[in-house]
Amino acid sequence: MDHNVISFSGGKDSTAMLLLAIERDTPDLSVVFADTGNEHEQTYDYVRYIESATGVPIRWVKADFSRQIAGKREFVLTKWADKWGAPQEAIDRAAAALVPTGIPFLDLCIWKGRFPSTKVAFCSEELKRNPIIEQVQKPLLETGNVISWQGVRRNESLNRRFLTERELKTTAENGNEMWNYRPILDWTADDCFAMHKKHGIKHNPLYEQGMGRVGCMPCINARKDEINEIAKRFPEVIERIAEWEWSVRLASKHNAATFFASENMPAGTTPEQHYDNANIREIVKWSATARGGKQRDFLREMDGPVCSSIYGLCE
Repeated sequence: MDHNVISFSGGKDSTAMLLLAIERDTPDLSVVFADTGNEHEQTYDYVRYIESATGVPIRWVKADFSRQIAGKREFVLTKWADKWGAPQEAIDRAAAALVPTGIPFLDLCIWKGRFPSTKVAFCSEELKRNPIIEQVQKPLLETGNVISWQGVRRNESLNRRFLTERELKTTAENGNEMWNYRPILDWTADDCFAMHKKHGIKHNPLYEQGMGRVGCMPCINARKDEINEIAKRFPEVIERIAEWEWSVRLASKHNAATFFASENMPAGTTPEQHYDNANIREIVKWSATARGGKQRDFLREMDGPVCSSIYGLCE
């Protein structure tokens, strides 16, 4: 028996993939949404809309880092002084901050003492892949093969260019297999939106508000203009990230953590100086500048149009 599991994010690709699975009358279909705690409320609403519009139940799962945070706190209290020569003040600060919040993204960063980055992108694996595997796919492997549907496209990145449509991921002790299946690997973004239109399904409204991706808000891979749109349209998101930066900073060894890493800091910059110059509010200021990041771009600072889709969805 094959269990088909669709990883659903609320974005254009996973929505198109779900519609394709429905179109094919795919048997034993499970749809799973991994809630990172860093999605926009409009994405949460969209997940509920898709469930209602398609009639296909969507299971929500969340990662839990309570155990890891407790282990990190114990390590801080018992090892930091001997291993790092950390002063008691720093030990007390970090230990007090190492408390689970119940927000997966924030708890992951508190545990790690840092935010993910484009070079060390541990977020997708920890917040999406692992909870889906542990909470959904592994139990299903006990009764049959698991086909993990992944809504990735070849033209999204160099890393995805050489992926194959089907790939054996693992074989369980009972002989059942888990396969990765990428049915829209050669599709374009236009193909995905065309699938929405074909089935009379609305796209996530964030695509008409300057967002190129609608997973985390913001995503660590957010473009400069995307950050600018978020700051103008959703200032509460910026305030939330500022609060998270402070929480993660307190839990970090270096007493410094920023959501977006800056690669333009001069040699010898201390972590505290990096925090002062690359915190989310400074990044927002930079997002309103022209190319080069020094002069203000007054066009960027103006209120944007009602629709500012990079996919031509405004017609």
